[in-house]
Amino acid sequence: MRNKFAKIFLLTITTVLVFGVLTSASKKNAARANEVVVYTYDSFSGEWGAGPEIARLFEQKTGIKVTYADIGEGGQILARAILEKKKPVADVLVGLDNYSAQKALKSGVLADYKPAGADTLIPAELTAKLNGAGAKKQYLTPYDYSHFAFIFDSLSGLPAPTCLEDLTKPEYSKKIIVMDAKTSTVGVGYEEWIKAAYKDKADDYFARIKSSILTVAPSWSVGYGMFTDGEAPLCISYTTSPAYHVEYGEGDQYKALVFTDGHVMQVEGAAIVKGAPNLEGAKKFMDFLISDEAQSLIPLTQWMFPANKNVELPASYAAAAPVPKTIE
Repeated sequence: MRNKFAKIFLLTITTVLVFGVLTSASKKNAARANEVVVYTYDSFSGEWGAGPEIARLFEQKTGIKVTYADIGEGGQILARAILEKKKPVADVLVGLDNYSAQKALKSGVLADYKPAGADTLIPAELTAKLNGAGAKKQYLTPYDYSHFAFIFDSLSGLPAPTCLEDLTKPEYSKKIIVMDAKTSTVGVGYEEWIKAAYKDKADDYFARIKSSILTVAPSWSVGYGMFTDGEAPLCISYTTSPAYHVEYGEGDQYKALVFTDGHVMQVEGAAIVKGAPNLEGAKKFMDFLISDEAQSLIPLTQWMFPANKNVELPASYAAAAPVPKTIE
């Protein structure tokens, strides 16, 4: 009899423990169903970025909370997702671009998903920049874009350069700030621009422009901050950057130079993580990210063009954000 009661007791305890684990897991899964975790970068998720207001509006609309994790720039976001590939933590990645897209697509960490309305809201050429021309599946969805350009302090007293070759002239010695391609997507953009314009002679150009570079900054914020502090009259950034100064009443001192060489474009995209803990929430977030409501926040927070072509641009963009010829 003792053995019989012992077996019943153990069975009861085991049932209680299993029920407790299942109940705990059930609560955890229920909570996760009401949260979307987004890996992104600080200028999107931070106080001045589009992220906080997008999260507020999304939660208001869907009841799903958005939790941002500032992982770093595009390469770092992708590296973290790859590291967690077997057991994903994030649902969505925001901040991959056309220069990290091929690596992202080959990594196997992205789920294919085309947000509702994407075909009519987003120009096909932007989507192709991220997924490849003629791609049968869509993994990355554009949310903003701009061309890389040199921003010029028009009060510096220097003549404005008109092409990349001008920047190698003696009058621009130690007058240019660029960013490190190892730590900045703007640095990557600068290098890709030179490669697109000079092709097999790019290395020669990099050697010739070296004397014109004052510093190679670790990030865009550091480099552009040095530029606006007057440490150099030229800085690599985006054609849309001067719109910020116009919008906030700082005048048109800073100009985006349109070069005769043409310019390369950065397209930033978002994607759902393969095996996302909250797949349905991730899909809803992607749908919302390209909506008119969310995209209208992009110009005056990210200082880029919104991917949604229906969004009306602020007057500061018409005044100070030129659209140059694109080179590949």
